[in-house]
Amino acid sequence: MKRTVIPFGPQHPVLPEPIVLDLILEDEKVVDAIPTIGYIHRGLEAMVERVEYTEMGFVVERICGICSFMHGMGYCLALESIMNVEVPDRARWLRIIWAETSRIQSHLLWLGLGADAFGFENLFMHCWRMREEILDIFEKTTGGRIIHSVNRIGGVKRDISDSELVAIVAKLDELGKAFDKTARVFASDASIRHRLSGVGVLSMEEARAVDAVGPMARASGVRLDTRLTGQNLYDQLEFEPVLETAGDCLARVVVRMREVRQSIDLIHQMVEKMPKGEGLPLETKVRGMPSGETFTRLEQPRGEVVYYVKANGTKYLERFRARTPTFANVPAMIKLVKGCDLADVPNIILTIDPCISCTER
Repeated sequence: MKRTVIPFGPQHPVLPEPIVLDLILEDEKVVDAIPTIGYIHRGLEAMVERVEYTEMGFVVERICGICSFMHGMGYCLALESIMNVEVPDRARWLRIIWAETSRIQSHLLWLGLGADAFGFENLFMHCWRMREEILDIFEKTTGGRIIHSVNRIGGVKRDISDSELVAIVAKLDELGKAFDKTARVFASDASIRHRLSGVGVLSMEEARAVDAVGPMARASGVRLDTRLTGQNLYDQLEFEPVLETAGDCLARVVVRMREVRQSIDLIHQMVEKMPKGEGLPLETKVRGMPSGETFTRLEQPRGEVVYYVKANGTKYLERFRARTPTFANVPAMIKLVKGCDLADVPNIILTIDPCISCTER
């Protein structure tokens, strides 16, 4: 049978990411896919040699706009580990409140893009309208809607008053009720089920074999979540990863929908457990130069991100490396594309929630 090569990307209506997949087709079936990345490589890892470590955090959080807060948090955690800095309790709680809020806005953004990809424009608008309310919370509490710059080595720059935290919880409860209605459409609409159910199936064994992370792995029944380590105060919360077993595109949608609800519940728990009162310390002053190396892991909305930092006792780091979840999930994406119909390629790619900006530091 004659084979045809069709380039998918770097610009595509349902894939606003600079990645190219050369799809090799036999009739309408994809028999192979060759990825090409590197269109927006920015050389951020080399910048540590000329940007002081106290300023590099602002660069790191610009690895990705959607995951901005958690990139900044991960960098600070790495330096705090090297320098043995004790972060004040209230600052630690504020960090994970913002982190879970970031997870909500990221999943809402992705759910909207997914709805747009399979032609449900109204659902896209609903998801992004709710995301705007989350961005309003960020703007009020951090001063920024996308780039927040509240993380500092040793703590956080800004506080959220107790009354504001109560108002945020009330707002999230209201948003959660509205989201439940939208989630029912995702879960029950016949056209969505027709496009996603049984498409792009990744079994548990395959997910483990290709080292899938985040919702990609959990939709295949793999109990993999960095928050299970109990680090960053998660050991003080009632938490169990959201799992689905079907491993198809619909399961990956359902995992992210359930995680939105879970993050709202976690923020409830955080506000109840965190130290109360105005004027509590938010930052430990950092003195001296870092020396040593460390690995730090966080569970971003897309999955596990790993930061490696090596310091040599000067104001410039010797090495900085970020391994992002999209990079980890690219092998799973290629595996799923092979053997699928051409019409299913956009949905399969989108269900890994690709962020090529994160991947190309």
